[in-house]
Amino acid sequence: MSSVAIVGAGPGLGTAVARRFGREGFAVGLVARDRGRLDAIADALAAEGVTARGFAADVRRPEQLAAALGELADALGTVEVLQYSPVPHRDFMRPVLETRHRDLVGPIEFSVYGPVAAVQQVLPGMRRLGRGTILFVNGGSAAVPHPERAGTSIAFAAESAYGHLLHDRLAGEGIHVAQLIIPGAITAGHARKDPEALADRLWALHEERHGFRHYADDLDS
Repeated sequence: MSSVAIVGAGPGLGTAVARRFGREGFAVGLVARDRGRLDAIADALAAEGVTARGFAADVRRPEQLAAALGELADALGTVEVLQYSPVPHRDFMRPVLETRHRDLVGPIEFSVYGPVAAVQQVLPGMRRLGRGTILFVNGGSAAVPHPERAGTSIAFAAESAYGHLLHDRLAGEGIHVAQLIIPGAITAGHARKDPEALADRLWALHEERHGFRHYADDLDS
């Protein structure tokens, strides 16, 4: 049995993706800092017939994140799909002229060290399976840098570069790497940015397996 690991799982997009992949027979591993919230989401999913468990970890602590993903694979099966989609902290979004070098430590830990640790942990299992999908979910500043959100703009650019390099290097091994850019806020009821609509889009990226960067909506939306 294989699993989907959702790093940054919460009650919105993470739960919607868990539900979508769960319907397809995946066991779901939910990774975030708040153990109580994870357990509540897992219980709600279980009531819908989805096998789900929570694993607490802070993405800014790479060893902790890797350990949680290792526990997830042991409990639920090899990670076939990794989604990295934690929501950035508000204090990462300072204007560029007010951003000092220390202000970039958090964003880089969050959007570079975290993804690298997660990928390195799950990649051997994907290679053993001979297949896998790695999904990066980012805001619009990953595509167009925003001068009022310097931290995320800089760190998302690095995350995007890492993801694109993985996409090019791993395609020949049956491992697809894709990025979904979500401009603006995830919005309940929106035709393209409702959590359920985004979950369908992420499932399609896993199934269709073409191209690296994709957009949930127009960048000016």
